[in-house]
This record gives sequence, C-alpha cells and structure tokens, in this order.
Amino acid sequence: MTDAAPVTGPAPKPGILDIAPYVGGKSGLAGFDKPMKLSSNENALGAGEKAQQAFAAALGNIALYPDGRASKLRDAVAEKHGLEPDRLIFGNGSDEVFALLNQTYLSPGDNIVTGQYGFLAYRISALGCEAQVKLAPEPGYKAEVDALLEQVDDRTRIVYVSNPSNPTGSYNSGEEIRRLHAALPADVVLVVDEAYAEFVTEADWETSFPLARDAANIVVTRTFSKIHGLGGLRVGFGYAPLAVAEAIDRIRLPFNVSVPGLDAATAALADEAHQTASRDLVQSWRPRLTQAIRGFGFEVLPSAGNFVLVLFRDGKRTAAAANDYLNSKGIIVRPVGGYGIHDGLRITVGTEDQNRAVIDALSEFAAT
Repeated sequence: MTDAAPVTGPAPKPGILDIAPYVGGKSGLAGFDKPMKLSSNENALGAGEKAQQAFAAALGNIALYPDGRASKLRDAVAEKHGLEPDRLIFGNGSDEVFALLNQTYLSPGDNIVTGQYGFLAYRISALGCEAQVKLAPEPGYKAEVDALLEQVDDRTRIVYVSNPSNPTGSYNSGEEIRRLHAALPADVVLVVDEAYAEFVTEADWETSFPLARDAANIVVTRTFSKIHGLGGLRVGFGYAPLAVAEAIDRIRLPFNVSVPGLDAATAALADEAHQTASRDLVQSWRPRLTQAIRGFGFEVLPSAGNFVLVLFRDGKRTAAAANDYLNSKGIIVRPVGGYGIHDGLRITVGTEDQNRAVIDALSEFAAT
C-alpha cells in the first residue's frame, strides 16, 4: 500500500494567512434576548425617521442596479459640506474607501504609517496588498505628529490619522494636522478619517475638508454609520484630489453602494433634527459617564467620540473581569486587546437607561 497523496489546493498569496482577521463587537449574550449592545459605537437612537422612510420606499427598486455614480447622494454631500462633487468617492462604508486607496497606491514592499492604536481596517487591507504597516508609538493614547513623521521613509505611500481616534477617543487639532501635512513628502497621501467628526466639541479641532481643497495629497473620509445611524447599510465617502478620485474610480467595483443605502443616506443627510438629537445625547452623557466611572476608581480617557475608553489598572480588578461582570448584567461592551490595550474596555454612549445601567453595574463591580 502506498501512502496517500498529500492534499493540495490553492494557496493564498504570501502574507494573507498572517493577517489577524478583524473581530467586531459581539451582538449577543447567552441568557439575554435583548442585551444592551454598547460594543460597536452605533448610534444609540438608531436611524432617523427620514432614513427609515427612504429605506422602506427603496424596497420597490431593489430589483434594479443602483446608480453607480451615487449621483443624488453625491450632490447632497457636496451641498452639505461645500465640496466639489467630482472629487467624492463613495464606498461600502469608509472601510472600502481605505481598501481602495491601499489598492491604488500600495505595491509589495511599500508601507503605510499610522498610530499605534489606529483603526485596524487601515492595516488589514494594506497587508492584503503585501505592504508593510509601520506603527508610531502613542504613549499618551494619541497620535503624535513627530512620532508619525519618524516612521515615514522612501517606501511610505499613505499616512492614516483617525481624527477623532477609535478606540482611544483622542483627537488632533487643526494645527497638528496642518503641521503633519506640511512635513510629508508630496507623493505621500495623508488620509484623515473623520468618522466621529460630528461628536467633537473641542474648540481646536477642525475638519480637514478646507485643507484638502487645495492639496494634491489629502483624502478626508466620513461615514454614515455613526451620527446618521446607518451602520447596517454600509455607506461612507472620501473627499479627494480629482486625480486620486479618478484613479480610484478605475478599480472601484460597479454598484458598490446599494439602492437602499444610497436612498437612506441621502435622506439622513437632510435630517437635521435626528443629527442634533444624536449629538446632544452624546454630549450630555459622555461627560456624565466619564465622571461617574472615574468616581469608582477607574481611569477614563478623554474622548471626542460617541464612546469612552475605560482602563482597569489598579492591579485588583481587570478589564476581563469587568467585561464578564457587565455581560452578566446583559451589557455588551468592547474589549480592545486587538489594539494592544489589554486593560481597556470601550463603551459606547447609549440611551439614558443604558448609560445608567452601565454606571450601576460598574459601581457594583468596583465594590467587589
């Protein structure tokens, strides 16, 4: 009897199996039919009424392909933010915009630079392009201009900055972003991810749209998942130099944003009342959550997003134990060990009832 032939099959290209897959915040808990999901920075108020109505109306058109140019949404975004329509890139969430940028500008051996705690999506698609990822240290849980610049070399093609940053909640001022851009080589693309822009209250924060208007190497991204509550529809956009937008359009797959997504996002953009209510909820409860949790003896980082990052570093009560305790109360939050923050839990600002439940649970946990 001869030995069986080895099982063979197609092999992924080098590096693919070395990429740690993205793991989102969990949605369910055993024993709870409707747990409080505060793990994914979703809008606690959900989608607005106008977006829901547009989604329902779109059901009559789902047999048809969507407008590949996203014309109505393109015009609405351009008018809302004072941008040139032809310079907009639409994607299946801003994640796809990052992936398209990486596909367009990264070759094997090139690299991207981002902060130590920069959003994982930047890294995953860059590694998929056989590029390297260079992480700038963030000892203060914030991206630092000089640390980012120290990582830039002659193979750097893109620098990613989350502003505000997920999962830390930190932000960079307008002056810091301008200084970073001014020091970058002209052939390096600076991507400023403003997914949480609408929740910022700090006076020295500025959107990078005006800076990008006259630059040949800045892309600013936004999402409809946060302030607009459309995470399940996956709609995001980037504002880019025309040459960048045209290059990306050559590889962007046709019809990449769905009919309901386009219609709901267009309606959501005009729903000022829902945006205001969503912003007010976060601005009211974010400091209250921070103050209460700090009062229990835990560290809470300053946050400019719709979440807070809590650190458990007293040596007695760990983040894992706190997560288990919250789960036992039907509350789902986000451990952030995937970012290397093993002593932290990220907690989305929820409704009043949800926030009070978090405070009560952490008060009980602190007393254990």
